[in-house]
Amino acid sequence: MLGRYGDDALASMQLSGPIVWAVYSVLGSFTVGSVALIGRRIGAGDPRSASAALRASLAFALALGAAVAVVGAPSTDLIVGVFGGGPGVRNAASAYLAISFAAMPLILISYTSAVCLQAAGDTRTPFLIAALGNVVNVALNAILIFGGFGIPALGAAGAAGASAAAMIWQCIALLWVLGRHRRLSWRGRGGERDAWRAMVRVSTASLAERVLQHVGFLSFVGMIAALGATAMAANQALISVESVVFLSGDGFGIAAAAIVAQRLGAEKREEARAGLRAALKLTLVALSVASLVFVLAPRPLLQLFSPDPEIIALGVPCMWVAALAAPFMGAGIVMSAALRGAGDTRTALGVMVLSGLGVRLGATYLFAFHWEMGLLGVWLGSTTDWIVRTILLGARVARDGWTRIAL
Repeated sequence: MLGRYGDDALASMQLSGPIVWAVYSVLGSFTVGSVALIGRRIGAGDPRSASAALRASLAFALALGAAVAVVGAPSTDLIVGVFGGGPGVRNAASAYLAISFAAMPLILISYTSAVCLQAAGDTRTPFLIAALGNVVNVALNAILIFGGFGIPALGAAGAAGASAAAMIWQCIALLWVLGRHRRLSWRGRGGERDAWRAMVRVSTASLAERVLQHVGFLSFVGMIAALGATAMAANQALISVESVVFLSGDGFGIAAAAIVAQRLGAEKREEARAGLRAALKLTLVALSVASLVFVLAPRPLLQLFSPDPEIIALGVPCMWVAALAAPFMGAGIVMSAALRGAGDTRTALGVMVLSGLGVRLGATYLFAFHWEMGLLGVWLGSTTDWIVRTILLGARVARDGWTRIAL
């Protein structure tokens, strides 16, 4: 919808989107501890302790979200100015960020609630609630972006408002479910302090990983911005298409992390390894199909997000590179998630430093700027990162040590 509203609105998401994602991903790193702790306690048949971990997680999410709303919402012009782009792009990005930062408590509580339910083995309820949230989001996008029913066209700010409304729905629905869940509830008291300490121990390396990941990613975004507004808009359309890959990887990764944590809590290490293998097989099959679609129909896919022929021409070769990357990306995401579910957050940190920073930024600079391949070089650089990352993570999960980590 933003692509049809205007190129500046679409390009602005290359600034605001990664910033919002970076903020909530970094702040949400503590949920890695939530998954490991809740999964193991559910697997060990201890729902009381799992509920204490839930309460600690929700309190932490609320505190962090409130801090971002207070500090971040008034500072969006300053934040966006760091990354450049034309005045229209910066203004749209700033408007999107102001609303998104104000809604950060809702985003973090919704994210945390869903993750905790998934760690307890209930992936269906968060899916259904998110699906209804998407209906709300899409309907309000159509009204708020383009205007209607007496509401002026708001562009990127309207997209942010629609997302915030969807978060309100998801927060209310998820908290209602968690108040009545059979094995996991925010009702009651006791054990929160111990749960919080255990979460911090497990999540510290994950926090460092995500900080470094997003420092690297925002540097990556800066390289794309240096290629100009057309490249930024084309890259946003490409990422919108590619989102089916990393979101699918996340979905299989959530399942892998929950199964691994629960089986390790029940001291069934071979079942934990079998769960990871099953998740990898499903991921590779699903994303190989996605790769085939990327190769066969790159132009129609890009036309869903922008009618601009220059953007489409720039994006088609990158779609072929994305097809190569998809299975590696999915496998890397799933293995990282499973290792975090086992409490092995140090391996994920080490791989991020080596590949996500060193390989990605170095390869992107070489392809895009030294060899002057532009946006295609950006996608070759990121694909190189995913190939190296998958090899490194595969070497770790092939060994047995990750199943024997104590929390």
